Amino acid sequence: MSSEVRGLEPQSVWNHFADLNAVPRPSKKEERVIQFMVDFGNSLGLPTEVDHIGNVFIRKPATAGMQDRTPVVLQAHLDMVHQKNNDTDFDFDTQGIDMYVDGDWVKARGTTLGADNGMGVAYIMAVLSSTDIPHPAIDALFTIDEETGMTGALELKGGMLNGKILLNIDTEDDDELTIGCAGGIDINASRKVNMEPSPEDATAFELVVRGLSGGHSGMDIHKGLGNANKLMNRVLDRLGETVRLASLDGGGLRNAIPRESVAVVVVPNTQIDAFENILGEVGAELIAEHGTTDPNLELAWEEIDDPLEVVSKEFQSALVTALYANPNGIYRMSPDIEGLVQTSNNTARVLLKDGELTILCLTRSSVESEKMDLARAIARNFESIGCAVECTGSYPGWTPNPKSAILTTMTDLYRKLFNGEPRVNACHAGLECGILGTNYPEMELISFGPNIRGAHSPDEKTQISSVKKSWEFFLATLENIPNVD
Repeated sequence: MSSEVRGLEPQSVWNHFADLNAVPRPSKKEERVIQFMVDFGNSLGLPTEVDHIGNVFIRKPATAGMQDRTPVVLQAHLDMVHQKNNDTDFDFDTQGIDMYVDGDWVKARGTTLGADNGMGVAYIMAVLSSTDIPHPAIDALFTIDEETGMTGALELKGGMLNGKILLNIDTEDDDELTIGCAGGIDINASRKVNMEPSPEDATAFELVVRGLSGGHSGMDIHKGLGNANKLMNRVLDRLGETVRLASLDGGGLRNAIPRESVAVVVVPNTQIDAFENILGEVGAELIAEHGTTDPNLELAWEEIDDPLEVVSKEFQSALVTALYANPNGIYRMSPDIEGLVQTSNNTARVLLKDGELTILCLTRSSVESEKMDLARAIARNFESIGCAVECTGSYPGWTPNPKSAILTTMTDLYRKLFNGEPRVNACHAGLECGILGTNYPEMELISFGPNIRGAHSPDEKTQISSVKKSWEFFLATLENIPNVD
């Protein structure tokens, strides 16, 4: 762990972030980080508890002179997206994140950084461990499994929180105040695939689409970034019956735009020249089209040992057609909020291996009926090629309240501190606020945070100067919490 990071200002925040990043904390494997937070709360002598699902609560009384202020909930999630570059040797289950300072940014070597949402956790830890920060009574809520299902927020029971204002520290631009977000639903398609012997007088090749930028499948979906699953499918469609498909492995987590895809194909020896000519043509097209968004995009191929089996011609054609037809990226922009993506889909994972096909998507929308309509359309598409489709993990969006007292307070503070206007908006990510608000409908909610770029990808980084700025904003907010009924 870089000592440079621990020496950054504000040191309390960066030291807590470094401590947190030493603890492996993938979604659905949060046992170690839950215990880490329990030990932290107990070490401070603060009331600390864990609910039935694994959410951690640490409570701290108001500082002197702040007892009459409205109690607040400080909320962030404990889990992080685990993604690494293919050439990075790293075990997320046993190793802490290897951080370093690059100019005004903190980055990780070949992996996700965990600033999403580790910076939010660190901010709250710094307040809880402080002896000189003025604040009202605090319920600190650290939820689990935000990245792969919002399980912690969904399972949170009513009556656990006393605060009437919730500050969610999970927004990735330091000039934004987020007051609404999209809901989401997971789409899971699967089926067994008939395989047949690999043809004779043929050569096997491994095709690789790599070097894509990747990113957050909600916050970055409007940027026109290449999706490796869709690009590989375009390659396979262009190759057509020139090849026989043996396997396909693209993408990973639902909330990450796929960066890489690998296909194994078998080519008749008489067609190898045509095969390579097609790859050269389509590769040049993809690189030209994505030069701005994905400058490191590459389509590569190499000869490998022949696989024993390939997919039937009929199913190969059906699969390529279905993936081509599957919606990906922006589906509809909001007609009410300028610049807001209303509905989208990420074709996140395509795996064809040993006669088993799995396709995973994440559909998002700030309009519940449109979210479900697009999910049904995607389900029908994959059902048409014989897949069993299950839609799971649905969670609601968060309806904006532009008249909330906390928004007014934070907008005024931003103007005073930074001599500018904050951007008040709704986002296309799935924040936990929408879910938390269902059990606490009278609570005012708002989200903010430091600049984070490349979340959910190994390019993730957070800006040092922005952390200092948003920390100042956070402390001023705590000191000026409005009274609400």
